[in-house]
Amino acid sequence: MDLQAVAAIQGFAVKVLQLFALFFAFGLVLLVLYVVYMYLSDIRQSKQAIRRNFPVLGRFRYQFEHLGEFFRQYFFALDREEMPFNRAQRNWVYRAAKNVDSTVAFGSTRPLNQPGDIVFLNHPFPTLAKDAVPAREITVGEGVARKPYSTRSIFNISGMSFGALSVPAVTALSKGAKKAGIWLNTGEGGLSSHHLSGGCDIVFQIGTAKYGVRDKEGNLSDKKLAEVAAYEQVKMFELKLSQGAKPGKGGILPGVKVTPEIAAVRGIPVGEDSISPNGHPEFRDVGGLLDMIGHIRDVTGKPTGFKCVVGSSNWLHELCETIQRRGYESAPDFITIDSADGGSGAAPQSLMDYMGLPLNRSLPLVVDLLDQYGLRDRIKIICAGKLLTPSMVAWALAMGADFVNCGRGFMFALGCIQAMQCNRNTCPTGVTTHNPDLQQGLDPMDKAERVYNYARNMEYEVGTIAHSCGVAEPRQLRRSDVEVINERGVPIPLSETVQDVKPKSVIASDRD
Repeated sequence: MDLQAVAAIQGFAVKVLQLFALFFAFGLVLLVLYVVYMYLSDIRQSKQAIRRNFPVLGRFRYQFEHLGEFFRQYFFALDREEMPFNRAQRNWVYRAAKNVDSTVAFGSTRPLNQPGDIVFLNHPFPTLAKDAVPAREITVGEGVARKPYSTRSIFNISGMSFGALSVPAVTALSKGAKKAGIWLNTGEGGLSSHHLSGGCDIVFQIGTAKYGVRDKEGNLSDKKLAEVAAYEQVKMFELKLSQGAKPGKGGILPGVKVTPEIAAVRGIPVGEDSISPNGHPEFRDVGGLLDMIGHIRDVTGKPTGFKCVVGSSNWLHELCETIQRRGYESAPDFITIDSADGGSGAAPQSLMDYMGLPLNRSLPLVVDLLDQYGLRDRIKIICAGKLLTPSMVAWALAMGADFVNCGRGFMFALGCIQAMQCNRNTCPTGVTTHNPDLQQGLDPMDKAERVYNYARNMEYEVGTIAHSCGVAEPRQLRRSDVEVINERGVPIPLSETVQDVKPKSVIASDRD
């Protein structure tokens, strides 16, 4: 290379360095101007004392507060101390959904003597593989509905509305549910083509706003109800009284998530907040509830029940007594019990933290009450609320549930990382956002396979627990197979932790 070429290269390099220096100087000037702008903005505003007293630097406090929950999740929280779901729970779901090895080594990291923890009692002669059988088939609405529903599934997808979930998320759930042989509950947001796309069994939920089956005034439309029931995939109808995230308040879908398609499915204006009433205006007592259930069943011909969070129990006694007077055919075909700690959607913290009974109290209460009134065979029990690991599903079956629903477990199977942004349009994994840029990360075909894997591995491991307890299939688990740790760290029979169901008159006198 001659000297002239070297000089040319050196000259070009000098010009590049000068250009970089110019850009750096320009950027530095912009940065200084921006800092001056922030300084003047902070000292002149009066809403935030930290920013006013410590201009510019005070802004880091709010950034650290926002980033804190993410740092805690990945760097500081131990495997079993995070809320609402800890890393150990999430990791089991992730492994099950990916169908990878879910075994662990060197001992359990779960404390085995904490009050409220459950322990399954293994049998000295566990069920052999050759003696194991599939979960028995259960029929809902037999002898009452014109088209009763029979299924062996023990673990199904809980109600999560289209709108709360994205298009690819609903599509993946539908396709995965079909392959796994489980049902998909629509949530209160109506029935979309994406629910139907996979061909799975569907439970259509009717919320207080009657989305998808409402007339122009927002009342229940028998014509639209019949149109939904005409789909062979729609197997049952669930009338929602309340849900775990917010007992006593209706659904909340921010206007930013009400796209034209969602608005069309729900029958509401585009871009406006979708706020459901906090109760059904058509009835205000148990008689009216039974009338509504009977009406929906007559119009659709399919099993119909209701969903609620249990709080006070007087009304349940009144419900059972009214059914006994009217006849067993007047009873709901099923009751879905949602735990007070259930739900992923937008909710007031006062309700999410303090309202309603958790499932470990409400499930045995309802099961025992139906037994007391001789209605247990007539009314099937579905339960939901943080039941996303095999131990909790097996516990619910032992307590008397016929079916277990789960929402957030299937969200984890779709790729949810518990970013706690379900009530915004900013979900980073595309599960609960309608932002196309964020949705593109969720491949419905890949996630459908993970939904299937999660459901299949759940059924397998619940079966493993059942076989260790000496029974042939999960629905044969009983309360005698489980003990719970008391306040002294001692296991006691589960039956001793369940309060007797008092007759209505006793409860009334106690309250007086």
